[in-house]
Amino acid sequence: MSFLTKLFGNTAPAGATSTRVDGSGARALVEAGAQLVDVRSPAEFRSGHISGAINLPVDRLGTMLSDLDPTGTVVVYCRSGGRSASAARLLLQHGFADVKDLGPMSAW
Repeated sequence: MSFLTKLFGNTAPAGATSTRVDGSGARALVEAGAQLVDVRSPAEFRSGHISGAINLPVDRLGTMLSDLDPTGTVVVYCRSGGRSASAARLLLQHGFADVKDLGPMSAW
């Protein structure tokens, strides 16, 4: 049991999953209709992003959840993988059922 789970408990819904996904897996999920979310800053997003991604910065993600379908698959990514991991945890805590973490954009 992790420190955070001990402190806050597990608030993810039953059956919710968050797993790492490689580039080919992420592309297949997005082609099948998954939501692709860039959790970097707006400036980073403007400097280049994966085609079709929407920008929901991780530091504001909690207030932008209504921009996503919580029943569908969500693929998150960032620059190095840290923010996408945080975003994946946050989405699970807010009831999202299927979250995939691509990690760094370069993995695409």
